[in-house]
Amino acid sequence: MYCEVRDPRDAGEERRGGGNALRHHVLNLPPMAEGVGVPDVSSVGAPGPAGGRKSSQDEVQAWRGHVELLNLEDEVFNANMTSYKHENVEDLYELLEKLGRIRGGELFDFIAEKEALSEEEAIEFLEQILKGVAYMHSRHIAHFDLKPENIMLLEKDVPHPKIKIIDFGLAQKIEDDAVFKSLCGTPQYIAPEVINYEPLGPPTDMWSIGVITYILLSGLSPFQGETDEETLTNVVNGNYEFDDRFFKDTSTMGKDFIRQLLVKEPQDRLTAVECLIHPWIKPLTRKQAMNRSRSSINMKNFKKFNARRKWRLSYNMVSACNRLCRMKLLCNPSKDTEELRQCESDQEDEKTKPLTLLRRRLSSCS
Repeated sequence: MYCEVRDPRDAGEERRGGGNALRHHVLNLPPMAEGVGVPDVSSVGAPGPAGGRKSSQDEVQAWRGHVELLNLEDEVFNANMTSYKHENVEDLYELLEKLGRIRGGELFDFIAEKEALSEEEAIEFLEQILKGVAYMHSRHIAHFDLKPENIMLLEKDVPHPKIKIIDFGLAQKIEDDAVFKSLCGTPQYIAPEVINYEPLGPPTDMWSIGVITYILLSGLSPFQGETDEETLTNVVNGNYEFDDRFFKDTSTMGKDFIRQLLVKEPQDRLTAVECLIHPWIKPLTRKQAMNRSRSSINMKNFKKFNARRKWRLSYNMVSACNRLCRMKLLCNPSKDTEELRQCESDQEDEKTKPLTLLRRRLSSCS
């Protein structure tokens, strides 16, 4: 179950049908290929005649209307959309069937099962993510909720697992002359402009990729604080560093890649296409390639991070179930209150103050 929280200043316009959010679609990333150079963004994930597909029929169709998701207050589920045809995007009605074929689980879980992973191997996954994001951005679509939970593997018991980006619940089609603002996302992955309620766009996704890369290499979240409020403060201030205890085996190019994404000014961040030609992703010399292959991710710390992440997901799921149980009993006060006591969790802290930042209540378990 997901709860979409829209900014109250925009709620009126969305309810009149003015929104064009892309709700819960699955993006099927293009496969890795030998000798891939600088991609033609207009054709990323959409091969031409040589690939046996008709690219003219693969163009993204105009999106009209919007979809409001079922939230915790039992709002009416309303789907009003036209055909959105592209070989890499599955529509809402095929989502469950498609998810049934995503058997590889989350990327981070897959990596945590390994004993060791070189930067070169990690980049194979990151390159697929970048190609998919480059394709989205070329179609003026921003995801706005890139995080480990939304990066899945189609299969994991194959030589080169193929990645899928899921959960387009916060995605938006951003036109060049449009200004879009939103207070949604997951605290440790959102960009400063989200918190400051400034215009958003493709650079917002690139910040999230920088955070994901930082975690992938070190097993440490760059902005994570003791509370969500502290995390958001760290994001706004750009408070992060490369602690030698966690980055001792990280290449200089890997750190440079992260630095060029975790930039406070959106216009100064690398684009997805620029990332794909960064020397860390696409080495220019044999020495760069050797340095990359000899560097490795901090697997010991990464395993710890992933274990904590999974625990938090479980905690949030239990908390959500508790709230749903209480809401049900409020609607049916005559029922035995024992049902309420049975769904109480010792882990749930009722005294936690709500965030001033509007976000999905279950953003960390989507």
